Formats: sequence, structure tokens, C-alpha cells
Amino acid sequence: MSEETRTMQTVDTTPARASEDAPALVKKIGKTTYKVRVHFSNTSTETMSDKIKRMLKNEIQQM
Repeated sequence: MSEETRTMQTVDTTPARASEDAPALVKKIGKTTYKVRVHFSNTSTETMSDKIKRMLKNEIQQM
């Protein structure tokens, strides 16, 4: 198995569009750099805690 260099950093970016207002998580794995942005709905009624519980419950049901 080859050894890969993995680095992770959070950067603030100046977006060109309004949908990119959130900071980006940038992660480099090998020669590929991934930039991930997070979006939260303003109309959502589910809390983060509720979402995590729901995801865990779904994961357990699949076992």
C-alpha cells in the first residue's frame, strides 16, 4: 500500500457567487486537492443533533 501525504486546512475564500459565502474546507490527498463548502438550509426544522441521531439510527438499521 502506498503512503500518501494528507494535509487539511480551513481557508476563508472570497467567493464570486452568493452560494459560496461559507468558508471552504480544503484537503489534499496525494496529487488531488478537494475543496468542500457547507450549506445549511434556512428553512430546516431539524437540528444538528436530530440529524446525527437520525443518521446513526439509519446506519444501525442497515447492519
